[in-house]
Amino acid sequence: MLEEFEFNFKVVAEDEKTGARAGVLATPHGTIDTPVFMPVGTKATVKTMTPEELEEIGAEIILGNAYHLFLRPGDELIAAAGGLHSFMNWPKPLLTDSGGFQIFSLSPVVSVSDEAVEFRSIIDGSLHTFTPEIAIKVQENLGADIIMPLDHPLGYQATETEVKEAVSRTTAWAQRCKEAHKRRDQWLFGIIQGGMVPELRQESLRQILDIGFPGYAIGGLSVGEPHSQMYETIDSFIGDMPTDKPRYLMGVGRADNLLEAIGLGVDMFDCALPTRVARNGLAFTWAGKVNIRNNRYRNEFVPLDPDCQCYTCLNYSRAYIRHLLSANEILALRLLTWHNLFFTINIVKKARASILNNEFLRFKNSFTAFQGSGAPLG
Repeated sequence: MLEEFEFNFKVVAEDEKTGARAGVLATPHGTIDTPVFMPVGTKATVKTMTPEELEEIGAEIILGNAYHLFLRPGDELIAAAGGLHSFMNWPKPLLTDSGGFQIFSLSPVVSVSDEAVEFRSIIDGSLHTFTPEIAIKVQENLGADIIMPLDHPLGYQATETEVKEAVSRTTAWAQRCKEAHKRRDQWLFGIIQGGMVPELRQESLRQILDIGFPGYAIGGLSVGEPHSQMYETIDSFIGDMPTDKPRYLMGVGRADNLLEAIGLGVDMFDCALPTRVARNGLAFTWAGKVNIRNNRYRNEFVPLDPDCQCYTCLNYSRAYIRHLLSANEILALRLLTWHNLFFTINIVKKARASILNNEFLRFKNSFTAFQGSGAPLG
């Protein structure tokens, strides 16, 4: 435990035409250039990738999931191993979410009250109870640099009454999480809920700001709503968020979504999308999505994306990767995952560079223009 470490976040540049900003976030395990995309290592691994490979493709921070790690192998075992960094051999910064989203979206919830949520494990059906205090204890055992409070997220179709109740519960749980949190070598962020209701978003923001956190996450979006509504919701309150604290949009990973949110002033992102679609044969490129399973790629001896400098694109063809998929070879999943993560991480890195040069809007517009054009960006 690094008791004396002083976290720091500083905005170093702002785009003149949008809300986009570039920053630097210092943590006990290294500095992070923002905006940043965090690959998702739900169960202490980013699927098919080694930590060394993640470093090679430019990952600066990855995300672990408190819910899954609590269920298996157990947070106390990970603590005995020296924490999640040591357990998974990842020397750079880590963020863990509290498991609230997984509890409410994956598990059969037995009961939820202002005191706690009872749920059944998706592994063996066993009954478990999570309180805000337990969520913090689990994450303190995991030892990530940034941790999240237990919150109550809802789906897109939730009623205004349900959203109002969830906002109240999220605020109460955030206060309890802050009081329970003891490790000084971790930053505990607050989470803003409120669904798609602007007034409730503002109410949640005010309440979480009153408690006070060193960073703020935007939860409850990318849950089925139209993308335009997600942008409108963010825009309705992000201007009232502190300018000197990092802003984290949870669960968003499509390149166009990332660029729009960066333009609104978001600093941090995570999503399993790049790895999940890779396992289904989908690759992201500057010219749009490529479903490499399609027969049209059977004789294409060119890279997934001719403009990409990742290991996959420098060494393997569409035809070869399609063959691997058809033959059910594991290498296909590794090569597609490598490419998609490299692509997503570097879209955000390029966005940051454009902010530093005050050219973010030009960069965003050029990316949008090439999506679906069928031609790589030269």
